[in-house]
Amino acid sequence: MTFWSGPTIERRLSTVVDVPDRLCIDGAAYMLKVGSEYYVTPTDQSSDPKTRTLRTLGSGEAFAIPPGQFAYVMTEEIVTVPTNVLAFISVRARVKWKGLVNVSGFHVDPGYQGRLTFAVFNAGPAPIHLRQGDPTFLIWFADLDADAGDFAKKAKTPVTQMDVNVLNHVAGQLNSLEGLAEKLRTTDRELRDKINEIQRANAVVYVAAGLVMALVIGMGGRFIYDLFVPKPPPVAVSAPPAARADVRVEVAPKQ
Repeated sequence: MTFWSGPTIERRLSTVVDVPDRLCIDGAAYMLKVGSEYYVTPTDQSSDPKTRTLRTLGSGEAFAIPPGQFAYVMTEEIVTVPTNVLAFISVRARVKWKGLVNVSGFHVDPGYQGRLTFAVFNAGPAPIHLRQGDPTFLIWFADLDADAGDFAKKAKTPVTQMDVNVLNHVAGQLNSLEGLAEKLRTTDRELRDKINEIQRANAVVYVAAGLVMALVIGMGGRFIYDLFVPKPPPVAVSAPPAARADVRVEVAPKQ
């Protein structure tokens, strides 16, 4: 098996790529561009994760792959792999260093014709942004010792659209580590707020209980004082004699 060199790719480029671009030759590989169709698994911040479906990009439009999420990205080029050639694919290093991992497989069968769909996973700590038309993926070509013949993967028509059946395997919300961490932070804040509310309510109860206790102690002390401390005997007070109504006053006659 011999890998194609840069000059070989340049010489045979028009037979393997529908719109050849000499500037996309990178050493012994060819850079494939981001196409117009993509799908990103929804997060818990999505408005309705169950309705997330395939999206289409306009020329030069971009999208983001959140941390811990999967994405399907279709290439812009239609690739034709000869029946005596095996191709290998990967993600460019400058994107891979951000945490984007290729999980779709690493080869293209002899005889394949159509756009390639890359399944990728963001294993990094931050969202990864991709733009339509940006050279993001790599493909290498290697000659086989013989033609694959009937074992070649020949299709009647080139693959030009993403197969929506593959989306069913990753449909629905995906609980990533970043999403779980955010849920833990939200739960922690809610618990702290609840604890503060309970502490404020307890402070009010403590104050009210202190006032009631002081009132009860005061009333109890007065009761105990009245119960055990003897009261002095009442002092008898005699009433003045009442004036008699039958007392006569005689007045002596004047001399």
